[in-house]
Amino acid sequence: MHIALGVAAFAALLVLAGIVYERLGQYRAARDFPPSGTMVDIGGRRIQLDCRGSGSPTVVFEAGLSVEGSLSWSAVQPRIAAHTRACAYSRAGLMWSDSSSAPHSAKQVAQDLRAALAKAGERGPFVLVGQSIGALYAMGFTRQFGPEVAGLVFVDPSHPEQVERVAGFMTESRSMLSRVGVALAWTGVLRAAAPVLLPRPPQRTARDAQAMQAVWAYAPKSLATQLAESDSTDSTLAESRDFRDLGSRPLVVLTAMAPYTDAELRGMKITPEQGTQVQAIWKQLHEEQATWSSRSTHRVLPSSGHNIQLEDPDAVVEAVLSVVRAVRAGGPAGSP
Repeated sequence: MHIALGVAAFAALLVLAGIVYERLGQYRAARDFPPSGTMVDIGGRRIQLDCRGSGSPTVVFEAGLSVEGSLSWSAVQPRIAAHTRACAYSRAGLMWSDSSSAPHSAKQVAQDLRAALAKAGERGPFVLVGQSIGALYAMGFTRQFGPEVAGLVFVDPSHPEQVERVAGFMTESRSMLSRVGVALAWTGVLRAAAPVLLPRPPQRTARDAQAMQAVWAYAPKSLATQLAESDSTDSTLAESRDFRDLGSRPLVVLTAMAPYTDAELRGMKITPEQGTQVQAIWKQLHEEQATWSSRSTHRVLPSSGHNIQLEDPDAVVEAVLSVVRAVRAGGPAGSP
């Protein structure tokens, strides 16, 4: 009996210590890593928006399914800002942005972004740059606010039919371990595990290292949002099915075609041969997306993985500036 009570007391102390550790971590995150840009109130919630440079059109970056928020574009945004206005932001619940009580959807993402841009005084024409599922969020924005969108860049984009098109080779799986970790975030578990769960990518500058420290500091909050976004993937793909006409807006589609690593193959539970077949389907999906505009370019990057903005930022910068130049030469393309 005394042993059981001692074990229970020790467990309670561990939980209490974890709670204190998490609360201190939240305080230190706010103190040591203040938001870049501004916090824009969109009606009881704040969205972090980081706009730099000057000129038109304004480039707006939409991150993929990740925890980095606006920092996803740290290797690209400053270079674009040297040529025109460039805005990166963190979706609701990611990094500094307040969480939303509304169900996650592409429509809600677009409305949040539009509200943040308007409240901050940012005006179109916009060139939207979306990576992975961020490309579908960019499509959702174009659907709702088309007259403001002059051009787009898709960075290894998701496709509305991607799940069924690769179903013969792989099935989607979502980690139960990640769910448990998110559920226990209040105990400090996620904060302690952040450097392991979110390994440091190749560092180019001291600023990159500091950005990664910020990502780790906000990981408990951002990972919960990432899980919610992941759970909404099927509905996001469904939302995107019936809008594929970008008219004559300039569009560049970038496709990552570096062979899958062993770790990626294990994660997808497929063989190298199946990986080659999946990549062929991925390329075909992007070829189809390039047909969504009458003024499009499709570029295949044989040496880059999915996160092109980190692995080959030069390619993203070139694509974005080519669309900016096209918009400036021809003016904003009209709505379809």
